[in-house]
Amino acid sequence: MEKNTERTIVINPVTRIEGHGKITVTLREDGSVKNARFHVTQFRGFEVFTKGRDFHEMPVITPRICGICPVSHHLASAKACDDIIGVTPTPEARKLRELMHMAQFVQSHALSFFHLSSPDLLFGFDAPPEKRNIAGVAQEFPSLALMGIGMRKFGQEIIKTLGGKKIHPWHSIPGGVTRALKMEERDQILHTLPGIKNSLRSAMDIITKYLDDHGDEAKRFATMETPYMGLVKNGQLELYDGIIRLRAPRGRILDEIQTADYFKFIGEHVEPWSYLKFPFYLPLGYPYGAYRVGPLARLNACDNIATPEAASALSQFRKSSEDGIVHSTMYYHYARLIEALYAMERIEELAVDKDILGSDLRVTSNEIRPQGIGIVEAPRGTLIHHYEVDEQGVVTKVNLIVATGHNNYAMNKGVEAVAREYITGGEVREGVLNRMEHVIRCYDPCLSCSTHAVGQMPLLVNIETEAGDLLQQLRSSH
Repeated sequence: MEKNTERTIVINPVTRIEGHGKITVTLREDGSVKNARFHVTQFRGFEVFTKGRDFHEMPVITPRICGICPVSHHLASAKACDDIIGVTPTPEARKLRELMHMAQFVQSHALSFFHLSSPDLLFGFDAPPEKRNIAGVAQEFPSLALMGIGMRKFGQEIIKTLGGKKIHPWHSIPGGVTRALKMEERDQILHTLPGIKNSLRSAMDIITKYLDDHGDEAKRFATMETPYMGLVKNGQLELYDGIIRLRAPRGRILDEIQTADYFKFIGEHVEPWSYLKFPFYLPLGYPYGAYRVGPLARLNACDNIATPEAASALSQFRKSSEDGIVHSTMYYHYARLIEALYAMERIEELAVDKDILGSDLRVTSNEIRPQGIGIVEAPRGTLIHHYEVDEQGVVTKVNLIVATGHNNYAMNKGVEAVAREYITGGEVREGVLNRMEHVIRCYDPCLSCSTHAVGQMPLLVNIETEAGDLLQQLRSSH
């Protein structure tokens, strides 16, 4: 019997991400990389156990999917329920929803940059692990750590003001919202905002300096040319309500898709080694139709940004590419901060809007349509909630396509690319492992959000000799 000379390196868990996942790298006898995969090991069943519930409950149930981005699920669910009862919320309700949504972007993007990714950027991928963490940042860069905390607090306080609590708020309901914004609450937002913007500008200085200092490495780090997907309105960046745009790697617009038609253009591929699906653009098939979402993708998909300071930052961002389409995965961090800047500018616009203190908060209806679809941009990318209901409004089917899932193909290919570049002759340094983890951090995945469908969960048992030779394989299909 021939001896198995391959070996497998396992990173479990991947650290400084939201949720639980692992990376496996299989090396050939000569030490070269055979394959590298990112495995999502969490499994949840929201698409199944929400069946049988009254659709009115969905905006309360679905935020429990995630403690980091519950607002995104809350709003996508509420929009799907608006669709079921066939109403458009009032301008006051719509703007209050968007205010909470922008606050979600500020706090989530701050968490990603300051707490999860900045240790690698400030200390380097090869720094000692005991230093390369948020505690190390707080010790060596205390003012920076406080900036990150302040930005998160700013966003979370707005969420708490409107929704009653920072996590799993209850504010949006079918047809509108439950609570208005008080004048003193609005004034507090406007009072705090300038200081938070200054913190963000400091963060943008860090990432632009890093990208300048590490130009070639940053531009090739896990980089690939893919289509890009995001919501736009009149061609501009839109995070709450727009049409889905897909842009090709060279800039051509592949498609613009209305909310009601998303399922005609987006398919979901599955692999036996991950609980996370692989969405793709149906006309191109899988894997050629695999695209990317999230901050980098949204800035590539849109023509411009409506707010002035973010628009200026976008113009500078696009100078890193000859054709204005930025493919470099490391630039997700830069794009994330530009979006946070847009969210802050949009918060200011909403706070001074005449409707924001209004009291016309809900539109009611006795109509029950057979299905409802709600789409928003979550911090990590396009989020789709699709419900089917019976005549009494009882949920009969749920489909959730969550932001992290859209990036699954790209995350796997990125990990593989980094493994092939940095692993030679079988030598694997700790810093190389951290680089593979950082590929995942660039996308800022939320893994607890991403694995909802239930189906077959086969148990696979391999019986091997001490040398690693396979003697028998046992499989259970349930």
